[in-house]
Amino acid sequence: MSVTRCIILFVKLPEKGKVKSRLASRLDGDMVLRLYECMVLDAIDMLNSGHYSFRICFDPPEASDRIREWLGHAYSYMPQLGDDLGEKMEQAFSRVFSEEVSKAVLIGSDVPGVSSAIIDEAFQSLATHDSVIGPASDGGYYLIGFRKSALCPDIFHHMTWSTATVFEETVRRLRQASRSIHVLPECIDVDRKEDLVMLLRQHGAGNTLISRTLQYLDSIRSSILD
Repeated sequence: MSVTRCIILFVKLPEKGKVKSRLASRLDGDMVLRLYECMVLDAIDMLNSGHYSFRICFDPPEASDRIREWLGHAYSYMPQLGDDLGEKMEQAFSRVFSEEVSKAVLIGSDVPGVSSAIIDEAFQSLATHDSVIGPASDGGYYLIGFRKSALCPDIFHHMTWSTATVFEETVRRLRQASRSIHVLPECIDVDRKEDLVMLLRQHGAGNTLISRTLQYLDSIRSSILD
């Protein structure tokens, strides 16, 4: 396992009403909580299967013991530090790049379509590009990555997060900073009920989702499509 490449996995402590709030406004809170837990566990399984070096970057920072009780003590953890999402991501990159890591990518834990193939493509692209980004279906992004020498803090500052222009604005800022960019395939970032409908339709068309998430989505299909 290479220690010069690192994946930063952003996770939240699973608490009812504190994860996927937009989704919880339209679905039962217990359903949303269970779905989030499934997505996090599937993301960790995917990273383990690819033999990647990864850090679980958790929020809130004071939840260290509870996160370890949930996910186990075998992983490397670090708290999310900062006042908003951008600052938290910037701090996470800065910390891993202060070590021997030369290439790093950061992913969310609520994108069931992220696969080992996408992670492999992201790291391969960093051999010839300064940065890599994965557009999400809602206009944001599900993955961002850099070579150590090309980290661009400006993309994290004064951004209006959770809007349909985040990906477009991030790409604009990267180009303005003269960073070469590789764009990954689009994936669905699960934030709204409509995103779950899209996932179910993809599965119906023969696409494969990660097991726990798919199984749970199937079990609550009637609530999603209601």
